[in-house]
Amino acid sequence: MNQAIREKITNIRQNLPANVRLVAVSKYVSVEEIRAAYAAGIRDFGENKIQDMEEKKAQLPDLSDITWHLIGHLQTNKAKKALELFDWIHSVDSLALAQKLNRLAGELSRQPQILLQVKILPDPNKFGWEIEQLMQELPALNDCTNLKIRGLMVIAPLGLNEIENLDFFHQARQLSEAIAQQNWSHISMEDLSMGMSGDYPLAVQAGATIVRLGQILFR
Repeated sequence: MNQAIREKITNIRQNLPANVRLVAVSKYVSVEEIRAAYAAGIRDFGENKIQDMEEKKAQLPDLSDITWHLIGHLQTNKAKKALELFDWIHSVDSLALAQKLNRLAGELSRQPQILLQVKILPDPNKFGWEIEQLMQELPALNDCTNLKIRGLMVIAPLGLNEIENLDFFHQARQLSEAIAQQNWSHISMEDLSMGMSGDYPLAVQAGATIVRLGQILFR
């Protein structure tokens, strides 16, 4: 199994543009599989849950150069623990959460990398800002100076065909560019986290800088 993981990772990395960061989604895999991915050169891993992250991190103290990404929904009552465990939080999906993370980051002397989760299309199964709401709340987000807001994170709704999926990712890129043109002092749009195992080539085509791949690497 470990050799298969290494081969899959090598093949995918060879075909990704140099500017695209590959986050290996390890939420359903064992510590041994994480080690196999690490041996293949992966240094970015994504987890969904605080408890899973605590357990895995405790078993990997020797892999000190891993960058951990929280990609699952974050409840505000777990914000402090998320800041302690993760380097990146992709799933900041409300102003209230951003402001709480900002306050706690100041108390902890942390400056986490943050992505704003947006719903480009209506989707009752996803968390995130509606576009209009996000645009209205950008001034308040710009005041969250303890956070390094790096860009956007999106998840395509289920059931889109290839053309619709590509259009979805292009809309995310266009939103990112529109925000960047406003020249906020503490909001950067250098990163766009989008694309998973089933659609990441389309996301890369549309301008993704981070892809989140799990099943295609580990199964």
